[in-house]
Amino acid sequence: MEFFIPAAMAQAEAQGPQGNPMITLIMFGGLFVFMYFFMIRPQRKRQKEHQELVGNLGKGDEVVMNSGLLGKVLKVDENYLVIETGTNVELKFQKVAVHAVLPKGTIKSI
Repeated sequence: MEFFIPAAMAQAEAQGPQGNPMITLIMFGGLFVFMYFFMIRPQRKRQKEHQELVGNLGKGDEVVMNSGLLGKVLKVDENYLVIETGTNVELKFQKVAVHAVLPKGTIKSI
């Protein structure tokens, strides 16, 4: 039976020293805090700003759509808006497709 004891001791030494589990928890916590401040929080801020932009749309606003289309808002519904892009050319889009609101007179100057 004595020949099994040195093998068991060698196996215990091969595993190496055990780390402190508290350090691992602190590292995971730090990673979560890092991801919150550099990824989650800025995205929520942009999302809130876009919701305010879409909520404040009104007739006569000049907008740029996500596709790059420029137009003037003719009609605003709950989820959709009608945009005039040229002479007698009206297109209907979802409100969430609005990228930005331009200052008045921008379309005429282009």
